Amino acid sequence: MMKKTLWGTLALCSAFILISWGFKGHRAVATIAQKHLTSNTAYVVSAYLQGQSMADVSTWADENRNRQTAPWHFLNLPLGLNHEQFVKFVSESDGNVYSAIIKTEAQLKDQSLSADQKNEALKYLIHLVGDAHQPMHVSRKEDKGGNTIQLRFDDKGTNLHSLWDSKLIDHEGLSQEDIARTYDQATPAEIKKWQSDSPMEWIWESYQISSALYAGIQPGQTINEAYYQKYIPVIRKRIDQAGIRLAGELNKLFANAQPPAPAKTGNLTDPPENNATKGIAQGPVDIKDVANFTGKTIYTTAKAYSAKDIGSMVLVNLGAAYPHQLLTLAFKGEARSLGNQLEGKTITVTGEVIDYKGKPEIIVTNPNQIKVQ
Repeated sequence: MMKKTLWGTLALCSAFILISWGFKGHRAVATIAQKHLTSNTAYVVSAYLQGQSMADVSTWADENRNRQTAPWHFLNLPLGLNHEQFVKFVSESDGNVYSAIIKTEAQLKDQSLSADQKNEALKYLIHLVGDAHQPMHVSRKEDKGGNTIQLRFDDKGTNLHSLWDSKLIDHEGLSQEDIARTYDQATPAEIKKWQSDSPMEWIWESYQISSALYAGIQPGQTINEAYYQKYIPVIRKRIDQAGIRLAGELNKLFANAQPPAPAKTGNLTDPPENNATKGIAQGPVDIKDVANFTGKTIYTTAKAYSAKDIGSMVLVNLGAAYPHQLLTLAFKGEARSLGNQLEGKTITVTGEVIDYKGKPEIIVTNPNQIKVQ
């Protein structure tokens, strides 16, 4: 019994070795994706994540691995397959990054699942789309995705898998914020093309790259600056593609979806100070600082400037007129008509701050979220 348990533990630990993109890379994927969500998708995603940002949960799947979910992060297969053989191999396999992505997307469509179940499925999807774009996560079983191919880089020992997880990214010396900003360079044409590709094509691309990486490396090799210069553009593109495609998948899933019903922990008709003590809202938050509260429910007071009716909603800018607004309010549903009545007035708004294309926004669906001063 002890021997069996030991081997099971070792097998699980070996599976845990595979951690894609590292902390910086996964947060970059999630941050890029966040910027390319539609307004409604951003609102629904934020609701399902219960106030956490996509970047905050981007490594949750690595931190909560178990024996069942560890294989979801990669795909082992032989080299030398053509596209037809590759598709057949992947289609007939299960319990890997491809099947896990398909599974989590199906769960997010399933109306019978609870908000908590969808919270977990969404956290997996955010992470696994990143994994699918890390080439060494679609690679050979015999070397554990490059983990046993020892190399040297920056005067330190490493391996092929770790090199692509984080070492080449770290060599750039960019902060997490700079990585997301620098890597997010897709053109409109690229965004359209990348978001039209299926998950099968994402992992086919990774397979082609990993095949080339295997062919161009020798165990014990010292990785030089030329290798870095050659492949850092590939890493940048794969992380950008992952973010753009993650946004595309979420927009398909949630573009017209309704968020889960909020927990009944209070009433928006309560004064803001009461909301704060009940844990419903943080504040008062200065309008200039609202962008720092993405994913949080807050209240803030400011003057309402230009309002614009775009059919599905009314957009009202706070703090300044467009395009210099400090916060945008999107009035929907029963609150929609209220949006046209606020221009020039000082108001207090209570709601969850989301990031819409790099700017803070609050979705207003209940008139009681607004108090006119």
